[in-house]
Amino acid sequence: MASVIFAPPSPSQTHVSLRLRRFYTAEQPRLALSTRTCVRCNLVEPLKHENGKPCIPLINSELSIPNFLTSPSMRSSINKHDNRLRIFSGTANPTLSQEIACYMGLELGKIKIKRFADGEIYVQLQESVRGCDVYLVQPTCPPANENLMELLIMIDACRRASAKNITAVIPYFGYARADRKTQGRESIAAKLVANLITEAGANRVLACDLHSGQSMGYFDIPVDHVHGQPVILDYLASKTICSDDLVVVSPDVGGVARARAFAKKLSDAPLAIVDKRRHAHNVAEVMNLIGDVKGKVAVMVDDMIDTAGTIAKGAALLHQEGAREVYACSTHAVFSPPAIERLSSGLFQEVIITNTIPITEKNYFPQLTVLSVANLLGETIWRVHDDCSVSSIFQ
Repeated sequence: MASVIFAPPSPSQTHVSLRLRRFYTAEQPRLALSTRTCVRCNLVEPLKHENGKPCIPLINSELSIPNFLTSPSMRSSINKHDNRLRIFSGTANPTLSQEIACYMGLELGKIKIKRFADGEIYVQLQESVRGCDVYLVQPTCPPANENLMELLIMIDACRRASAKNITAVIPYFGYARADRKTQGRESIAAKLVANLITEAGANRVLACDLHSGQSMGYFDIPVDHVHGQPVILDYLASKTICSDDLVVVSPDVGGVARARAFAKKLSDAPLAIVDKRRHAHNVAEVMNLIGDVKGKVAVMVDDMIDTAGTIAKGAALLHQEGAREVYACSTHAVFSPPAIERLSSGLFQEVIITNTIPITEKNYFPQLTVLSVANLLGETIWRVHDDCSVSSIFQ
């Protein structure tokens, strides 16, 4: 299962443009490039596009790629048949890896990954990568330790197979929250993990929505940091919400910069901040609200949803302050218990996430909408491979 394609707006509602381009999800291959042709991938038949039930639609060759994912230099430089580019998938999120490969018009590389009886991980590449530009797609999502170790062994296998360049594509970077010392005698696990990836032999990291920008500095190798905001923003732009009714809410003070950037792209929507006090990990207590949400449609923005304690208590406060509807938007859906119960309790009109972390069927609920970041990551991989600008995607 991969991505939900949202239903079209109701004709009974008035649509107000939020000055955003439409971002098509992974059912659409990389088109509108004069030097390349469309490729149809063999995917499963699509299910009904119902909210809360992700599916993989067939590629629609009639659609065109949005302008912000193309550039004049890309149209003339990309060679889809470049056999020096290889993509391999770990076991953490194979569906996303397949979507990325389909977008790029490539096949996933053949790799053998298995566990021994004692839990040890075995990795063997089933094809030559000598002199190749290799991209390993593996989020370090739960179980974080298993998936991290698998990524390290995949990197080591590529290095020993004489790959020219090895890029670790990490849609979700685990341990990113341990990025500083807030108390005495704490570890900075984000730096430790960065060292492990570097020492394993990676030449570059491609990460999506790191918990904090400072984590890029923990790596002694280049890091391409992409944001999942364009995917969520373009989905919100398709909603029939009047821009005058919108207010973007940061669930904590630490996320103000993220929420402000989000609000700016939603027709400069006003900003509100939930002030909270955290007494322990995964335990949050909401104190008060800074800003006006009365009669408004509140869009709460965060980089990840773990136990959903912070965002659920923030939503309850917004309803108390008179918010008409509350939407939750997040790139990474960790969904540790009891997140599903909190998110499906009726506090949210819709919970919008991306597929950087795979969502199991047992975690579906009616308000859930899953958007794919495959196009975004696939475009970034092409640009890294062809030495083109990555930041221009977001400008």
